[in-house]
Parts: sequence; structure tokens; C-alpha cells
Amino acid sequence: MRAVLFDLDGTLTDSSLGIFRCVRYAFTRLAETGGPVIALPEDADLRWIVGPPLRESFAKLAGEQEKERLVAFYLERYSPIGAFENKVYDGVGQALDALEAQGARLFVATSKNEIDARRILEHFGLAARFESINGARADGSRAGKQELIGDVIAAHGLSPREVAMIGDREYDMIGAKSVGVTGVGALWGYGTQAELKAAGADALAETPVEAAEIALRR
Repeated sequence: MRAVLFDLDGTLTDSSLGIFRCVRYAFTRLAETGGPVIALPEDADLRWIVGPPLRESFAKLAGEQEKERLVAFYLERYSPIGAFENKVYDGVGQALDALEAQGARLFVATSKNEIDARRILEHFGLAARFESINGARADGSRAGKQELIGDVIAAHGLSPREVAMIGDREYDMIGAKSVGVTGVGALWGYGTQAELKAAGADALAETPVEAAEIALRR
């Protein structure tokens, strides 16, 4: 492989704590400002919300009419606090080292807002490891993985057959397959083995180091 793309949430970092807290904050603020009171499930039953575009998730929980207000409330807490209630997964540094040692070009492709993604990676000292950090625009566009992966490939002159996408959710695998990229499912993240297999993952990895080894072999 000439290039490896990484998802962020659930693949490079465990961001669930900050995301869950900010989602609950957003729904509290919605109720406080005259919106509907919506009871959220326990965190264990909210794991599905980590990974997909935020607006899509809020629309599922509260309807299309409330999603923009919820995003605004979410960002009130997320930008200064929640983004950093986060930690890098064990083995990520070693995986990046192994890929760099073999001359692989490294990129981030996340449905998260690109500015926030860069801030998080800079906070953890990882930003410089990647040739580019690519995410959704502020208005929520380019959040879909198919468009995002396609943009990275086009912008950097990559050949899809020489690219692997490492991610933990079905959206990563579906996006990868749609543009002819090898999809490596990250089992240490938020998606399940069944979800990743059903989405067409070419391989599954238990750890970041194993995912790097798979990407280099294919």
C-alpha cells in the first residue's frame, strides 16, 4: 500500500466520554430553551452515535427540525472541553511508526469537523504524523465517507488499489468499498465484528499494530 487513511473517533482515539457528555449537554440545553424534552438511553446504548455524521444522529434522536440547534448546543461544550475528554488508543504510535518505516503515506479521513479533528490531533502530538487531516466542513457537508475518501484520493493523486482505509464503523467500510479502497475494520473501536463484516470489510484487526500489518500486506 502506498497510502493508509485512518478514521479518528474509535480508531486513533477513544473519544466516547467527551461525545456522550456533550450529547447530554445538548439535549439539556434544548429542553431549557423551549425545545422538546427527550430522554436519552444509557451510554452503553448510545455507542452508535460515535462515528456517523453528528447531524444525522441528532435527526434520528430528535427529528430534522431540531438537529441544527442540537449541533450548536453540542459545540458549546465540545469545542472548549469535550474534544479533549479523549485518549489515544494503545498501539497507535507503534502502528504509525511501522507504516512510516515502510514508506506509507498517512492521512486522516473523519466525519468529524475538520477543524476539531486537527485540534485533537495537535493536542495529542499526532497531527504532524499525517500528510493531511480531512474532515467535514463547518456546515456539515463532506461528512460522508465516500465523498471524503474520494476527495483525499483525488487531492493527493492516489490510486485506490494502493490505499487502505482503517476504521471502526460500517461507514468507513462502505465508503472504502464504494471507491475501490481496501477496508480494514478496527475491532478496538465502537463498531462490532458483525457490523464491519456486513459492510464489506476486507479484513478485521484486533489492534492498531495488527491493522497496520494488514494494510502493508494487502
